Amino acid sequence: MSLERSRSARRIGVMFHRDLPPEELVPFAREIDASGADDIWVVEDLGWSGSIAAAATVLSATERVRVCIGIVPAPLRNPALLAMELATLARLHPGRLLVGIGHGVQEWMAQVGVKAASPLALLEETIVAVRGLLAGETVRLDGRAVHIDGVSLVHPPAVVPPIVAGVVKPKSLELSGRAADGTIIIEGRRPQDVREAWAHIERGRAAAGAQRPHELVAITHLYVDDDPVRTQDVMRPYIDEFAEFLGVEKADVNVAAGTPESVAETVEAFWDAGATTVMFHPVGDDPVRSVKRALAALGR
Repeated sequence: MSLERSRSARRIGVMFHRDLPPEELVPFAREIDASGADDIWVVEDLGWSGSIAAAATVLSATERVRVCIGIVPAPLRNPALLAMELATLARLHPGRLLVGIGHGVQEWMAQVGVKAASPLALLEETIVAVRGLLAGETVRLDGRAVHIDGVSLVHPPAVVPPIVAGVVKPKSLELSGRAADGTIIIEGRRPQDVREAWAHIERGRAAAGAQRPHELVAITHLYVDDDPVRTQDVMRPYIDEFAEFLGVEKADVNVAAGTPESVAETVEAFWDAGATTVMFHPVGDDPVRSVKRALAALGR
């Protein structure tokens, strides 16, 4: 059921690269809003920009796109405060917000003194608490990592934003199926990896008796260029980075790079594998140009 729903959606999102200065966010967002993409994604990594401020800025600067946060590290955010921030955005911009929450990079969490004793418990309990608060519930949760005693929002949103989990490993994918409205699959993964992720997600959904739709977002680096040598040069550091991070051979790191036609084939393969949304992580000197060429090839 989830797989069929995901195949019918076929959204395109575009990430604002964390290395770009914040003052470029508004012009970037306005160009993407006019380009035919469905979503703009902002990130939250330690030392870069804050995602709530970035999302608020993009929502105010655009009119059409959904604005997505990918991802908030659960250890950095108290669930009640996070729900308050998200509820404000969701009330001001109903139906235009999606929020990703993840474990956070453990080394970064240790740097700021918030590394979780049980990352799985913290993430699941954070998602449960935030979803409950946004739904207008009075939340009482005495969990392993999250403790909330009778808190509710005075101004819950009329349109509750979906909460998705940015996760990698099988147990976390099952957690996402149990607790979240969707799952984010990181860069470098192949379409067959998306199919495998669905199996873990569906196991979690079945255990929880989940009936709601589940969105699956597959991220891919994007670079559009007709010159294969230049494409290889631009993509090499990203392939090297994710081969090491994922523990796979460089040949098994998937990217959407090359001609517009080859990029469109990569996107179609993700959709056919069950991705609801393909999120472009554009790289290179002119990321907006790559996005526009890719969207044109996809008929946007």
